[in-house]
Amino acid sequence: MAVILLRHAEPEIAPGICYGRSDVGARVPDGEELAALLASLPRSLARIDSSPLRRCTALAGRIAETLDLPLRIDDRLAEIDFGRWEMQAWDDIPRGEIDCWAADVEGARPHGGETVAEMIGRVRAYLDDRRAAQETVLAVAHLGTARCAHAALGREDPFALKLGYRRFLVIDPEGES
Repeated sequence: MAVILLRHAEPEIAPGICYGRSDVGARVPDGEELAALLASLPRSLARIDSSPLRRCTALAGRIAETLDLPLRIDDRLAEIDFGRWEMQAWDDIPRGEIDCWAADVEGARPHGGETVAEMIGRVRAYLDDRRAAQETVLAVAHLGTARCAHAALGREDPFALKLGYRRFLVIDPEGES
């Protein structure tokens, strides 16, 4: 069955700030915005899974309550941990560290946090569990989670994936999306 991966709403943080695992909030849609989002989602959902970060749990909770579905928090859906880069302006991060990361996006750890390869591993484990469960879930998560899901499934150029706030994509853990 499928994972409907929904990116959280726009975070409440200034542009240009590095915020992976930092727990920043986001404005949760309501009224017509929420109704439009819900109308666009598939109706065959078994439950809602969410990253533990507030920008996801607030939206996931609102959807779960509205659709009367169970909500489960899953740490494997969290955004990458950027270590000491967290909550710094990207422009203030030493250029050499960013270059080091760019030279080995999956394996480098110049920030001291999590590697992209580690994140791909935990997202892959989540998808493996979904494959075994044979049910369709809505997973409220992050752009990084979506990119790592594509990497775990062997998609071409997964880190170029674009996914706007409150937009979703369908991921089949069996390999199609």
